[in-house]
Amino acid sequence: MKPVLGISLKVLSALIFTVMSAVLKTLMDRYPTGEVVFFRSFFAILPLWLWLGWKGDLINGLRTKNVVGHFKRGFLGTGGMTLGFAALSYLPLHDAIAIGYASPLMVVVLAALVLKERVRAYRWTAVALGFIGVIIMLSPYLTPETFTGGLLAGPALGASCALLGAVSSAGAQIQVRRLTGTEKTGAIVFYFFVLASALSFCTIIFGWRMPDAQDLALFILGGILGGVGQILLTECYRYADTSVIAPFEYTTMVWALLFGWVMFGDLPTPTILIGAAIVAATGLFIVWRERRLGLERSRELKVAAPKPGA
Repeated sequence: MKPVLGISLKVLSALIFTVMSAVLKTLMDRYPTGEVVFFRSFFAILPLWLWLGWKGDLINGLRTKNVVGHFKRGFLGTGGMTLGFAALSYLPLHDAIAIGYASPLMVVVLAALVLKERVRAYRWTAVALGFIGVIIMLSPYLTPETFTGGLLAGPALGASCALLGAVSSAGAQIQVRRLTGTEKTGAIVFYFFVLASALSFCTIIFGWRMPDAQDLALFILGGILGGVGQILLTECYRYADTSVIAPFEYTTMVWALLFGWVMFGDLPTPTILIGAAIVAATGLFIVWRERRLGLERSRELKVAAPKPGA
């Protein structure tokens, strides 16, 4: 294992995904969300294809034994991506990303309900506290106007999209866990990009806008960044344990604050910072506790293992 390399790849992937979101956010006010999702997914296939070819695993890496499972993941993941990009249309970059931190909390809940995983009391407590953080982040958008028609317009709509996108993304992660039992990483990523491209292309019937040369370049850049970020995210887990890498997901907030300020002149409100800090803290606690339990189980197994010659 090479934990330093794994952490470096994780941080770099977080940076690249944030840059991708910032680049595509500049296009959201001029193009339909479905069109943005299409270009982000379609051009992400290129670096993935090159990566698999470089590894010499292009054909074997795309073999699948679970077509239905890929479709389920495709629908859930595309829904999460679409809602996430829609949120960027109405919210500052850091707000949209911070509310998206609800997704790991949803994964814990869905893992218990769908995968029947055993979830200990401390994790349920952490999830409950995390949802309090989510409510704090949403509080600026929960005004009386929100419940008298404002929910379908402006920032309140963006917050709703971000939260629903987090739920959909959590469902996609649960489906990915199921797919990893029989599918290779290349196949899981490739078929998702293909399905996301196909599903989002169907929105052309609602009217797309032909991008000019500059915007097309930004679309291509966003898609390639998404593909590269996905490759780095995949590779980082080869060099370090998940419990070591997972906390560095929250570096996306650092990058989001930086790019939101530099590119869009947005500064976070105290409620967003407080809520994001609570959610991040609960996520870090879960990772820390799981790592401690894993170490304890390893020690118990070593003690219980028969000694040579015994």
